[in-house]
Amino acid sequence: MRYRYMTQGTCSRVIEFEVEEGKVKDVAFTGGCHGNLQGVGRLVEGMKAEDVIARLEGIRCGAKPTSCPDQLAQALKAVADGQG
Repeated sequence: MRYRYMTQGTCSRVIEFEVEEGKVKDVAFTGGCHGNLQGVGRLVEGMKAEDVIARLEGIRCGAKPTSCPDQLAQALKAVADGQG
């Protein structure tokens, strides 16, 4: 299933992704640092959603309380909690 998550507190505005059989696929960020976010998307491709959450949750961007990777973790948590 394809999901769309509106980010908060980051340069990226939207994260679109799929979760199939518990694995993350086809992650695409809108806005933000394009090269870095493409890299994040490719690195998490095929990983279990809970592993992505464990690795990315809590990452901060400078003085901001969140980051684009953290927002991906929050999006995956929302999907896992049935809020996605």
